[in-house]
Amino acid sequence: MNNYSIEQYDDMKTKVLKYVLYKKRTEAEVKRKFSNVDDTLLDDIINYLKEEKYIDDLNYIKKAINEFININTLSIKEIKYKLQSKGLDYNLIEKYIDDNIAELLEYEKKCVRKIYFKKIDKSDDNDVINFLLKKGYKMDNIKAVLEEDVK
Repeated sequence: MNNYSIEQYDDMKTKVLKYVLYKKRTEAEVKRKFSNVDDTLLDDIINYLKEEKYIDDLNYIKKAINEFININTLSIKEIKYKLQSKGLDYNLIEKYIDDNIAELLEYEKKCVRKIYFKKIDKSDDNDVINFLLKKGYKMDNIKAVLEEDVK
């Protein structure tokens, strides 16, 4: 037995749907935004939206990573952090990254190359390498780029 009426459900579903349609959202973002709503009511609405694919965290991860790849120079570590800050499940993020690791490692090398050649004029090798390490780039990728392009 639900502790809400059909009218309450429809009214809240409309509000949540508008929020989700305005910009793709994660389940955690929806829960955060509507934290003042009865848990049972919100869970039922979220389940409906998941069934109808309005909320799909795995698809969100895929689209977000593709966006990051096209726009930014981020390490895999930074990508993970950005996705976790959206409230996405750590295991879901890890699974997607593991399933696409070859592509992501290539992307990371490309980013290392881009940052390295942008910064090397103003800094020495060690400063650039330390900068890349602080940004979360893997030493293996940094070394690979240096061996391919610099030496």
